Amino acid sequence: MAVTAEELSAGLARVCARVGLGALSLAPQRLTGGAVMESWRFSAGGSDYVLRRAPSLAFMEGRPYGHGVEAALIEAARARGVTAPEVVAVLEEGDGLGSGFVMRALPGTADPKVILGCDDPDGLLRGIARDLARIHRLRPGDVPKGVPVMDYRAAIADLKAQFMEAGGDRPIIALGLKWLEDNCPPEVEPVLNHGDYRMGNLLVEGSRLTGVLDWEIAHFGDRHEDLAFGCMAVWRFARYDRPALGLGAIEDYIAAYEAEAGVTIDPARFRFWTIYRTVWWALGCLKMAAQWRSGADRMLERVVISRRTSEQELDLLLLLEEDAPEAERVRLVAVPQPPAPQGEANDGELAIAIYEWLGTVKDRFDGHDRFQYAVARNALGMISRYNAAAIPAFENAPLAARLLSGAGSLAEPGLLAQLREAILATIMQDVPKYPALQAARKKWTGEE
Repeated sequence: MAVTAEELSAGLARVCARVGLGALSLAPQRLTGGAVMESWRFSAGGSDYVLRRAPSLAFMEGRPYGHGVEAALIEAARARGVTAPEVVAVLEEGDGLGSGFVMRALPGTADPKVILGCDDPDGLLRGIARDLARIHRLRPGDVPKGVPVMDYRAAIADLKAQFMEAGGDRPIIALGLKWLEDNCPPEVEPVLNHGDYRMGNLLVEGSRLTGVLDWEIAHFGDRHEDLAFGCMAVWRFARYDRPALGLGAIEDYIAAYEAEAGVTIDPARFRFWTIYRTVWWALGCLKMAAQWRSGADRMLERVVISRRTSEQELDLLLLLEEDAPEAERVRLVAVPQPPAPQGEANDGELAIAIYEWLGTVKDRFDGHDRFQYAVARNALGMISRYNAAAIPAFENAPLAARLLSGAGSLAEPGLLAQLREAILATIMQDVPKYPALQAARKKWTGEE
C-alpha cells in the first residue's frame, strides 16, 4: 500500500503512542537502497528509529513468513549475541501502514563504498565472520515457528519453475540449473541461515560491525550457503580483487569463521552454494520486472535491477566453465562491435542526450529522490547502449531447453565460446561498469 508523507507520519505517530516511544519529533526520511523492502528513519522521544515496511500488502503474498515472525527472529538472534537491531514495534492493522516493524536505529553506514574504504578491512572481515558463526548457532527451538527448513532438491526445482515461468530462454541459467541438479550435495544438520548476509546488509562504523540487517529470507539450511553468498562477485562491488565481501581473501574469511564456529568448511559445498546463489540471484533479478508489471511494486529500481540479470549470467559462466574441457577454456573470442550510427539521431542517442541533461540538475535532488535520480540515469544509460545487432544471434529457448535436459554441455565444441560472446555483448550494454566484466574480457579475449 502506497502512503503519502502525511499518512506515514500519522501512522508512525500512532505506533509511537501505542508502544510508548514518545511523540514523533522528526518526520520520516526514506533511506536509500533496499531492493525488496522500504526503510524510513525517524525520531521520537529523543531517540532515532527505522521503519521497515513492505511496498504493498500484495508484495507479501507467497512469502514463507510475515514481518511478525521476522521481528521475533531478529530478537532471538540478538538475545544470542548477534549484532542485530532491537525491534520495538510490529505494525498492526490500525496503524494504517501495512506490513512491517520498527527498529531502534544503530550507528554506522551500510554504504559499500564507505565500508570498503575502511582502515582495517581484515579486522572487519574477521568480525563479520564471527557474527555469522553466532547466527549459525541458532537451531529451530531457538526461534519462532514459521522459519522454513530448506529442502535442497525442492529449492532447485523451485528455481527451475521460476526459470520456465520467466520464459526459459536463458542458456547460461539453464546450464547452471542442470549443474545444480547433477551436483546437489547430501543434506546436513540445518543451522539458521540469515539468507542475505553480504555487503549492503551490514552496518559498519569505522572498521567495526554495528548491525546485521534484512532478515526476511532467513531459513534453516547449510551453513556453506550463507558463507558463499557474501563472496559472490556482485557483493564485492568495486573490489573484485577481494573475493570475501570486498574486504579480503576467502581463505581468511573462512579461517575466522572456523575459529569461531568450531567446524571445518568443505570447499566443494562452498562452490555448490556459490553457483546455487548465483542462479538464485539471476532469477531474482528477472523476477523484478514481473513484480513491476504486476503492480505489486512500481518502484523504478525494480525494472533496472531486472536488467542486471546479465551480471549473474557472466559470473555463472565464469564459475561453470571451470568444468569445461581445456580446449574449450583456452579458445579466445572477440567482442562484437555495433556499426557507427549515421543520419538522424537514433533512440540510443536521444537517451544519451537526456542522460547528459540530467547530469546538469543533480544538485536539485536529495535523500531518496537523489537515489532514484541515479537509478533513472542508469536506466537511460541502458537504453542508450541497447543494440540488438551487437548481440550474437542464437536460438535462446531451444538452446536453453537442450542444456537443461542435459543433451548439450560445455564439452560441446564451440558452445562455451558462443556463450562467452553473447554474455560479453549483453553485459556491455546492460552494465558496462560491472567490475567482473574487465576480468572476463581479459580472460576470454586476451585483451590487456
